[in-house]
Amino acid sequence: MTVEIVFALVTAVALAAAVFAVVLTPALAFGVSGSARKGVSVGGALLAGAAGLWRLVRVLRRFDEQRRMGR
Repeated sequence: MTVEIVFALVTAVALAAAVFAVVLTPALAFGVSGSARKGVSVGGALLAGAAGLWRLVRVLRRFDEQRRMGR
């Protein structure tokens, strides 16, 4: 079970980092600054956190379902 928890955490962090990078890249490419850049950063952080949490819960629930089925 510990391996599954670590897998869930690592993939959740990787997904969150990827989502944040995808959201922030256009702001950096187009030279957005000031409050707009802060807004994009906050929005990206919120989306990244939500995606990471979704991945964490999804992996752990899937593992629990498989464990209950005896796999």
